Amino acid sequence: MVDAVDITAFRMFIVVVVLIIPLLFLHRYRTNLVGSTIVAAIRMGVQLFLVGFYLKYMFLWNKWWLNLIWIIVMSIVAASTVLRRTQLPIKRLLPTVTCAMLFSLVVVVGYLLYFVLGQQNIFEARYMIPISGMILGNLLKDNVIALNAFYGSIERDLCLYYFNLANGATQQEAKFPFIKDALKKTFSPAVASMSVMGLIAMPGTMTGQIIGGSMPDTAIKYQIALMITVFSASMISVMITIIMSSKRAFNKFGVKQFYVNNNK
Repeated sequence: MVDAVDITAFRMFIVVVVLIIPLLFLHRYRTNLVGSTIVAAIRMGVQLFLVGFYLKYMFLWNKWWLNLIWIIVMSIVAASTVLRRTQLPIKRLLPTVTCAMLFSLVVVVGYLLYFVLGQQNIFEARYMIPISGMILGNLLKDNVIALNAFYGSIERDLCLYYFNLANGATQQEAKFPFIKDALKKTFSPAVASMSVMGLIAMPGTMTGQIIGGSMPDTAIKYQIALMITVFSASMISVMITIIMSSKRAFNKFGVKQFYVNNNK
């Protein structure tokens, strides 16, 4: 095992220089994305350096209650981001989406740390925080896709939904084709990615571990464990979010209570 090569400030500058290439193409074809790309890159750098500084002390303090608070706060932020991006009512659905993401995160991360990695303390900051952050990012993305697909398809085919109800279907039966469509749109890319992983693309986690000094066989096992964990956590979160949010979205008669673009 070797130590990871540190990247000096000058070498970081060299990395940033590469950004000129996409910026030139964006400018050449008048995409109006040059300014937003530069702002996004600056925000990314500042945010990551601040997170790195913050995590340094989180690892040093390593308090279970502090780590748990971090996960709760991040779940709330992620849930509010999901609702903003899907243009669903934040006040009505924020507790539901937050609880769905937090539940799936705690259950799956706890399972991974305790049963797979053999950590007696599942709140160990070194493991809990980075793994939770990675999974939470995927939960955010998948919930955005799933909620957009579910509520978007119902908006488009609301007559079909009411037709099914009028013909004796329960709410769950009437929602079934829309949930099916949401799951296919959300998880088809993940299934396709898993099927070619290692042949076409080298996963980021595995690559990072190898660069950091881990042996390839160890990095591969971590990558497999994390991919399955992320997929499972996303499925749990998406299903709970759709089922529980739809209970708030429809009354007991199955009538839709709100529409997309209503953030009240």
